[in-house]
Amino acid sequence: MTEKKLVISAKKYRGESAVVSVRLPNDMIETLDEIADVTCRTRNEIIQKCLAFAIDHLEIEKKE
Repeated sequence: MTEKKLVISAKKYRGESAVVSVRLPNDMIETLDEIADVTCRTRNEIIQKCLAFAIDHLEIEKKE
């Protein structure tokens, strides 16, 4: 018989945090909520992961 395990990934500690308010289109919020439901994460976690990814892969086009 295979033993069942509960696996929970560790959260990265990011130190202090602050509340930031942002206005999003309703369809984007619905999509975020769907992703949160499927991944068993909070909306806040999904937004943080998306922002971290975007920042890590951001390329700034400089004006000449």
